Amino acid sequence: MGEQLSRRRFVRAAGAAGAALAAGAPARGAAASPRTIEVVNTDEMLHWIRTICEFGVRRPGYTAGAMTEQWCAEQFRALGLERVRLEPFEVRRWVARSWSLVVTPAGGVPIELDCYPVPYSAPTDGLELTLAGYAADDPAAVAGRASLHELSLTAVPAEALLVLGSIPTDVPVAARSVDLRRTLADVQVMPTGAEGAEVMQPSIDAGALAFVGTMENQPGDTCNRYLPYDGIDRPIPGVWIRPSDARRLRLLLAAGPVRVRLEIDSEVAAGVSHNVVGELPGADDEAVHIASHHDAPWASATEDATGIALILAQAAFWAQMRPDDRPHRLVFVLRGGHFSGSWSTFVDDHRDELASVVLSLHLEHAALEVETADGDPHGPLRVVDRPVPRWWFTSRNPALEATVIEALRAERLDRSMVLAPDAVGPNPPSDAAAAHERGVPVVSFLAAPPYLFDRTDTIDKVDRNGLVPLTNAAISIIAGTAGVSAAEMRAGIAAPTARHPGD
Repeated sequence: MGEQLSRRRFVRAAGAAGAALAAGAPARGAAASPRTIEVVNTDEMLHWIRTICEFGVRRPGYTAGAMTEQWCAEQFRALGLERVRLEPFEVRRWVARSWSLVVTPAGGVPIELDCYPVPYSAPTDGLELTLAGYAADDPAAVAGRASLHELSLTAVPAEALLVLGSIPTDVPVAARSVDLRRTLADVQVMPTGAEGAEVMQPSIDAGALAFVGTMENQPGDTCNRYLPYDGIDRPIPGVWIRPSDARRLRLLLAAGPVRVRLEIDSEVAAGVSHNVVGELPGADDEAVHIASHHDAPWASATEDATGIALILAQAAFWAQMRPDDRPHRLVFVLRGGHFSGSWSTFVDDHRDELASVVLSLHLEHAALEVETADGDPHGPLRVVDRPVPRWWFTSRNPALEATVIEALRAERLDRSMVLAPDAVGPNPPSDAAAAHERGVPVVSFLAAPPYLFDRTDTIDKVDRNGLVPLTNAAISIIAGTAGVSAAEMRAGIAAPTARHPGD
């Protein structure tokens, strides 16, 4: 498969997957009839992704975000969805107009370093401070100073999540993955570290008056990091710098005192975003939600133009089906507010309907791995032709897990792992969290490349060969809900029987 992939045809009934989900329960609807239906091809999906990226920076409340919302609604209508609408909600719109970091070593010449302001950190019109290195064993060293804090992205063998993600389950760990090339033992570098969104908090707690941060193992030498993105104000100014510049500052500090001057012209204002929604009637009035988000930290490609394309591909497929051949009413959602902490608005606005949701399926981030040239950890990035490990957070319903595994194996979706929804925290690290924490059964596809929140998330990093197989797998998962009610799906979910090791 590749960019020139011809339009393939998909012929599949609910088959064994639907039978597994409905085992022991009366079937309430007919499985999808075996019909020949066209699935969009790679070229079409890449065209959508390029179009979205060309709108520009799609942060909540930004002009490019509004353009994306309108475009998504137009695509929903053109593909044949019904009741297409934009549901508005308020967001906290963060905008940085200018920023700078000037460093002056003792007796030396001022040096301006590349930097980028930490989102939602405090603005400043010229704060001058002494710089100090943050250390966990001596946090007081940064009190009253600017804190140089070198953090690390989490790096673990990808398959380690299989252990966390299988407590408890009726499916053995070895059966929960697709590892065709035996690469899941390789180390995966995540886009965040152990601190998550709280990257500034240790410095704040220690009494620092400014934050100068870097991710020392960030592939590529970049400072354009949009993190945290929870929409929470931080009380001190902060900037991200390049890993190589952090190393340079360490050397300067070792030689004597260093002064820094920060200027950040930014503001947080009220804005409006929209959830883009469209529907298709099905065999009954219960619903399957098929969702992703449309906003992004930059003019990002994998985050989450690929998610939009995967949702549009589902809309294109299911719109060709007769209503009775759709397993349930299908609700397609492209959410806003992901990058301002407003990720739960759609679920909050539709809380009265949640009891009738059979499954909430989320599709985000079809991404390729990267490496740095010549082994230099701070060298330029180059793309590696293999997908970032694919996480499939799935509610602990053994039949639903079996449906997902069957779909992944049928499409040979290498580097895939079926994980419990709380494998890396109380909820999946995606917009599926809002559904899961309210008891809605979920399947959430997610990949987490280290560049996810960086400006280097460009279209060359899209897992183009995975777009159609991911689409086909999602179709199979949705088809597998035929004949299964929301109550039956929930009744089949096993509660954790042991404390989660990540708690």
